[in-house]
Amino acid sequence: MYNPIRKIIPVALTAIVGLLPTLVLADDTPTLDSGNTAWMLTSTVLVLFMTIPGLALFYAGMVRSKNVLSVMMQCFAITALVTILWVIAGYSIAFTEGTDYYGGLSKLFLAGVTGDSLSGTIPETVFMTFQMTFAIITPALIVGAFAERMKFSAMLWFMGLWLLVVYAPICHWVWGGGWLGNMGVLDFAGGTVVHINAGIAGLMAALVLGKRKGYPTTMMPPHNLGYTVIGASMLWVGWFGFNAGSELAADGTAGMAMAVTQIATAMAALSWMFAEWISHGKPSVLGIASGAVAGLVAITPASGTAGPMGAIAIGAAAGVGCFLGATKLKKIVGYDDSLDAFGVHAIGGIIGAILTGVFADASLGGVGLAEGVSIGAQVGKQFIGVGATLVYTAIVSLILLKIVDMIVGLRVTEEQETEGLDIALHDERGYNL
Repeated sequence: MYNPIRKIIPVALTAIVGLLPTLVLADDTPTLDSGNTAWMLTSTVLVLFMTIPGLALFYAGMVRSKNVLSVMMQCFAITALVTILWVIAGYSIAFTEGTDYYGGLSKLFLAGVTGDSLSGTIPETVFMTFQMTFAIITPALIVGAFAERMKFSAMLWFMGLWLLVVYAPICHWVWGGGWLGNMGVLDFAGGTVVHINAGIAGLMAALVLGKRKGYPTTMMPPHNLGYTVIGASMLWVGWFGFNAGSELAADGTAGMAMAVTQIATAMAALSWMFAEWISHGKPSVLGIASGAVAGLVAITPASGTAGPMGAIAIGAAAGVGCFLGATKLKKIVGYDDSLDAFGVHAIGGIIGAILTGVFADASLGGVGLAEGVSIGAQVGKQFIGVGATLVYTAIVSLILLKIVDMIVGLRVTEEQETEGLDIALHDERGYNL
């Protein structure tokens, strides 16, 4: 008598045995993904490229010829200094379990970070180095606020201390399991952590150091706008690693982050250009380059949550807002933010951080807010993130500047400033013609 069960049982057993590896692997144990790893290796290189040579050239072109090397030297030295401090303590403070406000010290000197350890689906060494490049560019951005007048030794002291007591803790607040991230503040790639943080620290440095000799009555035009445009172009290209890389995976979110980064940057470049054209009668090369950077800054916190229409709106707001911040606001208040670190990065970061709460909503083309959270509630959280960063960074940066001033003095002498920092501090010239 034919019994179909006799045939079904072996087939079923074979299927179950075949599924066993899948069932075993279907736990929460992370496994390395080669595609994600390849993308993150690329993103890490792109973000480092943003500082050296991108930011170095962008800033160097805007100073006077007698200070071109000093700005490049500052960016280069910060890259080296932050690398070592990140390994010693910065990574541990930012990304290990501690309190809501400060990470632990279990990974000092990268203890436990081996070739086999993973962070999600990528090697922890790659994650650590990717985050290191963020830690490098953030203090380097501050250089633009005090260019042409700070001692090199003072700059090293300030940046080293600032990394450990300002950048790393705020990074922990947002990305390392701290209170802002737990509250639900959205900052995909660094609107608060990088740009508002650097911008307000730059403003404090500009105020404490005072204005450059002769500012604002003496004309101090950029000496080589070619450098600046090349640098801005490098920043634009490198920023795809900054924003799309922050997904830590090669997936659809990274693809959308890349798309909205391009869209917002283009929109901001155009909106700054047209605002300047209307205001001053002519569109400038420096203006369109600065507008592009403003758009890159503003879309950064929203790059993982906004859609294309949100990117256009954020870019338009950033281009006009940062143009007004770098021209009208600076003139009204009277501070000497040499290369508009505050005007572009703090103001652009604030615009982007607040609008992230708006354009993350699904009705406006975003990925959608958390269940039960309205646009108004999310914007409220964004304001808390912005406010906390502004207050903490301003106070602690001011304290650090005063301490460094007491230790080594912050500002070069009048004679050194007149001579130029290239010769006065480094005994070299950018040009021997």
